[in-house]
Amino acid sequence: MSDWLLALHSSTETLGIALVAAEAPIEEARVMCRSLGRALTNELVISMQQLLPADQWADIRRLAVATGPGGFTGTRLTVVVARTLAQQLGTPLHGVSSFALMAPRLHQQLPELQRDQPFSIVQTLPRRGQVAGRYRIVKAEVEELESPRLLSERDQPAPAVEMAVDVPADVRQLLRYCRECHDRDLPGPWDPVLPIYPTSPVGPV
Repeated sequence: MSDWLLALHSSTETLGIALVAAEAPIEEARVMCRSLGRALTNELVISMQQLLPADQWADIRRLAVATGPGGFTGTRLTVVVARTLAQQLGTPLHGVSSFALMAPRLHQQLPELQRDQPFSIVQTLPRRGQVAGRYRIVKAEVEELESPRLLSERDQPAPAVEMAVDVPADVRQLLRYCRECHDRDLPGPWDPVLPIYPTSPVGPV
């Protein structure tokens, strides 16, 4: 039997799950990505069981989950499942915004002269404006200076890159972060891990 590290990402229409044995190199990770859309509600647990049978969930030693921004139902559901597992298993849980996960690869799109300064990742939402988070990359480490939020009409962040989804890459990045936290034995309380809803249908959380 192995101890497992598990990462869950459902901030888009595609569910991403990544799994690796706690003592194995990250290159041995198993990754599953499924385009589910609204079927996520019924398929999330089934997909998790396909990658790791439920009778081995007690061997999960650390979890990480993408907290959004993303679809209201999909993001909320996966965060709730991750929180529940962490609480019931007494396992550390880490929440990471989906923008922070894509920051290392989008950082490479900046002109070389701008790569040593903070930058924004911006997502344009039809009829609802723009959402942006602010990031800095220092020695390959991502620092989230400002979590994703809805911009006012006067906000013009610069330098900035457009949000670009790559679920297989981003869920691997999430698992890599989970591994780093595990190797450093960092605390991971489950209760502060909440979804990010910049345009929540039920108001601020």
